[in-house]
Amino acid sequence: MYKVVIIDDEPLIVEGLTRSIKWEKYHCEVVGTGCSGQEGLELLEEMKPDIVFSDIRMPNMDGLSMIAAAKSQHPDMEITILTGFQDFEYARKAIQLGVTRFLVKPSKMDELQEAVEVMVKNLQAKGYYDSISEAGTCDEGTEPDTVEEEAPGAEIEETEASSFLVNNALKYMEEHYREKLKLQDVADQVYVSQWHLSKLLNRYKAQSFSDILNNIRIEKAKELLRDPSLRIGDIADMVGFLDMAHFSRVFKRQTGVSANEYRNSLK
Repeated sequence: MYKVVIIDDEPLIVEGLTRSIKWEKYHCEVVGTGCSGQEGLELLEEMKPDIVFSDIRMPNMDGLSMIAAAKSQHPDMEITILTGFQDFEYARKAIQLGVTRFLVKPSKMDELQEAVEVMVKNLQAKGYYDSISEAGTCDEGTEPDTVEEEAPGAEIEETEASSFLVNNALKYMEEHYREKLKLQDVADQVYVSQWHLSKLLNRYKAQSFSDILNNIRIEKAKELLRDPSLRIGDIADMVGFLDMAHFSRVFKRQTGVSANEYRNSLK
């Protein structure tokens, strides 16, 4: 049986989808439902479904980011979007991220059934005659979420979903570089494990999280060094370094000169 998860902040729609479609006809079983984006994320991580029906706009959750996270970590997962918003740009982006169908509420029964048929056919074409977890993607429905616990040689495919996540992660780092930022903090913002984000950054940027963050901080420091009224120690603190010695080492490693020498070269 293919595992199905339904996510929508309208309980009536969740119940309607669960009851109105003859899931067994398509060799499917609804294994979980959620009424919020966060609940949906937890379900996707716990259940590793083959098929997902989800709203794209829910309180406190960017539906596109949730879809990107799901497709980046589980590229074979089939997703149909249900939305009350006839937003072409959202539809275009969702399709780019890899959703199978984009349906506007209220959806007709034949549209829903056609979406299920297509998703099942897609899974069969990929050789998915059973659930993802039974096919060997993850043992016992679990996935380690740390760099050390995950298989270090696993490959990350370049997809629209992964590119979307990387851009969101970089944007967050650009906006929060002054903070005591950790890989897990950024991973939480794009709804993936820190292992997966680490792999994505290496795949797309050919750099580690620390190197990317240091690059951002040093570029900001170079801008601030143009202001002679700012002390170098204060600049180090302003761009997020915890101590002057660390700032000095990173600055010289990346620019080839000390911060003071760089400032003098601007005169």
